[in-house]
Amino acid sequence: MSICAARVDERMIHGQVAMVWTNVVGANRILVANDDVVKDALKIEGLKLAKPAGIKLSICSIQRAIENLKNNKYGEDNVFLITRNIPDMANIINGGVDLKEFNVGNISSKDGSQQIKKSVNVTPKDIEIIKDLINKGIKITAQMVPNEPDSSIMAYIEK
Repeated sequence: MSICAARVDERMIHGQVAMVWTNVVGANRILVANDDVVKDALKIEGLKLAKPAGIKLSICSIQRAIENLKNNKYGEDNVFLITRNIPDMANIINGGVDLKEFNVGNISSKDGSQQIKKSVNVTPKDIEIIKDLINKGIKITAQMVPNEPDSSIMAYIEK
């Protein structure tokens, strides 16, 4: 098993992820990891409908995702890991999953957040987590679609 790509995307599986990212990164399995989604039958059904044909889908809590990834549950699959937010991705990395980089896509505006790029809004806590992960050697980019430059997210935060 290999994690062929990882992305923070609040919308999880949608047109860009389903039709563009999954193909570009060569994934044959999408793993959505989020503690709330795993408890929401409607969201689970929506994810099943949104996933591309022929692509396997796993929906797990953060802790289960960590266990599954560390224990090679997905065999020879090329896994595209998606979390809904930056803290979830950080928890997976800090939980011992060997992930060297991830991309930040869509995060909507919330109280206290700032827009750093079109469709990417981060809170002060997100920025703190990003800086911590970068200091640990994790590459974090902010890229909506693969043909955009894969610039460091810090280039947008420090503007």
